[in-house]
Amino acid sequence: METLIGLLVAAPLLGAGILLTGGRRFDRVGHWLGTLFALASFVLGVVLFTDMLGKDTDARALHSHLFTWVPVGGFRADVGFQLDQLSMTFVLLITGVGTLIHIYSIGYMEHDERRRRFFGYLNLFLAAMLLLVLADNYLLLYVGWEGVGLASYLLIGFWQHKPSAATAAKKAFLVNRVGDVGLSIAIMLMFTTFGSFAFADVLPEAVGASGGHNHATVTGIGFMLLLAACGKSAQVPLQSWLGDAMEGPTPVSALIHAATMVTAGVYLITRSSTIFNAAPDAQTAVVTVGAVTLLFGAIVGCAKDDIKKALAGSTMSQIGYMIMAAGLGPIGYVFAIMHLVTHGFFKAGLFLGAGSVMHGMNDEVDMRKYGGLRKYMPVTFVTFGLGYLAIIGFPGLSGFFSKDKIIDAAFAKGGTEGWILGSAALLGAAITAFYMTRVMLMTFFGEKRWEKDAEGNEPHPHESPSSMTIPMIVLAIGSVFAGGLFSINSAFVKWLEPVTGHTEGDSPISSTTVTIGTMVVLVVGVGIAWLMYGRKPVPAVAPRGSLATRAARRDLLQDDFNHVVLVRGGEHLTRALVYLDHSLVDGVVNGSAASVGGLSGRLRKLQNGYVRSYAVSMLGGAAVLVAATLLMRAV
Repeated sequence: METLIGLLVAAPLLGAGILLTGGRRFDRVGHWLGTLFALASFVLGVVLFTDMLGKDTDARALHSHLFTWVPVGGFRADVGFQLDQLSMTFVLLITGVGTLIHIYSIGYMEHDERRRRFFGYLNLFLAAMLLLVLADNYLLLYVGWEGVGLASYLLIGFWQHKPSAATAAKKAFLVNRVGDVGLSIAIMLMFTTFGSFAFADVLPEAVGASGGHNHATVTGIGFMLLLAACGKSAQVPLQSWLGDAMEGPTPVSALIHAATMVTAGVYLITRSSTIFNAAPDAQTAVVTVGAVTLLFGAIVGCAKDDIKKALAGSTMSQIGYMIMAAGLGPIGYVFAIMHLVTHGFFKAGLFLGAGSVMHGMNDEVDMRKYGGLRKYMPVTFVTFGLGYLAIIGFPGLSGFFSKDKIIDAAFAKGGTEGWILGSAALLGAAITAFYMTRVMLMTFFGEKRWEKDAEGNEPHPHESPSSMTIPMIVLAIGSVFAGGLFSINSAFVKWLEPVTGHTEGDSPISSTTVTIGTMVVLVVGVGIAWLMYGRKPVPAVAPRGSLATRAARRDLLQDDFNHVVLVRGGEHLTRALVYLDHSLVDGVVNGSAASVGGLSGRLRKLQNGYVRSYAVSMLGGAAVLVAATLLMRAV
């Protein structure tokens, strides 16, 4: 079975190689080949999962060493894979949802002349993401981490003829580089402290280092890993790229920015659980970032009229829930991953539903120009609606089980911190219910508000082809049942506990009270949204809104902050450094050169080439020597 682990990565990597280097001969079949390689990886994952279930809990982890990558003195970097319960969870999510999105893309990208290349990029992303979660050491994980960033850049900017898409791709690439610096520093600190990159060496050693002289180093590693997670998972303060990334094709939004890439930060923190358990300060920073981001993203999602950007704000918020849960330590690691998986189902389904709506509305993204679409797109309406109910935490659906556990774990943190985190999570649930109900009402209910597009074509909404609706139906089924299946006899907790550890928190309030509170805020959020967008017609043009609304429309001024602090600050810093270079460094160098040049110019005048001048100089010198000699004798 160990040999099959490498094939998980090799299958989509081979597909990417064929599609991106094979030329136009594969144009007609490229989409089928890309989907076939993704499906092959999923089938391999299912085979390995089945084999893993048949083993005892302690014997489920598999290790596969391929070769030694860099053997230089005491430095050794291996290419090896580790397949345990945590990485298997990600393998099934990446390949399963990835295959469905490949199938969906067959219909969505049907008329794109560069479809073969698009599927090549999708395969490249799957290979990089699988490498990231299967690596048995941080250096190999870093290779997958950078590969994911490259594939994301290529997919976001796939329609590079649009300046907005090219700009969004560059922005995502640059912001993620900031987080990548954090990961590279963390890896260097690991090697200098523990002498290894391997999980098997670093993670156990981190526990012992927590009480010794390396405690500060372990804390530093934790902060650097958090910085990396903030970049990939679009968490405050590195969240500004996610909304702009919606410029990519909708399948990209579903795969990369809902189900997989943005969850890489959650994986990194959970995989490094012993480091954060040994560094309480870093763990506190993780939980704080998660709590702030879940509210930040939810508020942004309330004010967006672009359906994909509203869902992007939702993604930011839901990843915030996961990061916060991971920051709770052994109380929350399992629930962070559980919510990650359920979120993969309903958020991917919501994005694909948004793409289906756009497909039937001439690529229109403004929800104020929708309305009444439930009559024309019944399959999209039902599947999108089930995803909506799941994300708001409707009883019995997936989001109800996973998000409820996180809120309960937040209160179980105890003390003032527990009350603050639990209250933030409840507030986030209320806002989630509001903005997602707003999306549903503006898109599928009310009177139609359709307008002609820029070319004068009036939309004729219609249901999408089966290649698009079938993946939406499968994801909707997962949105309904996954959370309940995971909760039966605490199945998901028992599955992950050997890897992440798990402890029951001592919550000051009962789980029943938390559930009731969650239901109350859900009803309040839905009710407010209905009063504002369901009871009365939605204006086709957005009203000016309050100061807070206008700030939320501008992503709570995140780009303005970055421009003032980072862009302008960088410009001023550059100008100051240039001034210092010219005035100080160049001044000293040029001044020295000028002094030497001036002195040599004056000395050069003494060498004028006239014999009489030299004779006078010699006579003068001799006179000085005679005078000096007489003076010395007189003394």
